[in-house]
Amino acid sequence: MRVFAPAKVNLYLHVTNKLRNGYHALDSLVMFADVGDEIEITRSDEFQFTIDGPLAHSLKGRDIDAGPQSGNLVVKAAWRLARLFDRMPDVAVRLTKNLPLGAGIGGGSADAAAVIWGLCSIWDIARDDARVVDLLASLGADVPVCFAAMSARIKGVGDVFEAVPALPELSCVLVHPGKPCGTVDVFQRYDGRFREMVALPKSFGTYETLIMLLKRCNNDLRDGAISFVPEIDNVLQALTVQDGCDLARISGSGSCCFGLFADNALAQDAAQALQDDNPDWWVRAATLGSVERY
Repeated sequence: MRVFAPAKVNLYLHVTNKLRNGYHALDSLVMFADVGDEIEITRSDEFQFTIDGPLAHSLKGRDIDAGPQSGNLVVKAAWRLARLFDRMPDVAVRLTKNLPLGAGIGGGSADAAAVIWGLCSIWDIARDDARVVDLLASLGADVPVCFAAMSARIKGVGDVFEAVPALPELSCVLVHPGKPCGTVDVFQRYDGRFREMVALPKSFGTYETLIMLLKRCNNDLRDGAISFVPEIDNVLQALTVQDGCDLARISGSGSCCFGLFADNALAQDAAQALQDDNPDWWVRAATLGSVERY
């Protein structure tokens, strides 16, 4: 079985409060891209885990350990699901790593969600089983929404999400400067200002009306991310000057930025120009909208 693990893009991200446990409450609108990692699951006598793909080199050491104490979220997810349902983890899992680490586009969370999605099919487990729902939340704040892989509004610390009115498909360019940005580091640099929840419309309407709404919003973690990875500012400036770029912003708490364009042709041209000028950057043109798991 092959399962697609799509990149998550935070169109805006506002910090609304600081909780007693030290975490921050968020308000964010997310969509998923047609670029991402891939999980392949096959039958095996014992659990195995391998990584390939263009960014496989970014995962080293204990991150490729196949044991139950592995630091890799995919391995951790598979072992925990097996134990929850008293199953032998008799599968070989291969992760094709296409997304950069520490990018804020849900790479590790999407991978964990994808392996659980696939194993639920193979082991005949209901995806809405309460034990599965609890497992997803325990693996990380982004894992539940990455499991759903649908446009949504995120609340809480990122673990609560709700459906939103249909969003128009968006043409975008994803750009990562090659340096990861840690979530903890970014939140430690947050200036402490809080916002009210954004009043979302009953219908998002056209691309133009959505852009107008997004321009009234922001990513509150931007300055903290730039202070940790200054190259982010270069990426944002490079995106902003591309022909047809209507909005440039960072995604989540990572170092990946995105630019929104009115059509795929503009996005493809911008991606090519950015890659030509910055060969060390990871650059992908993508479409945000509905994604197919298989």
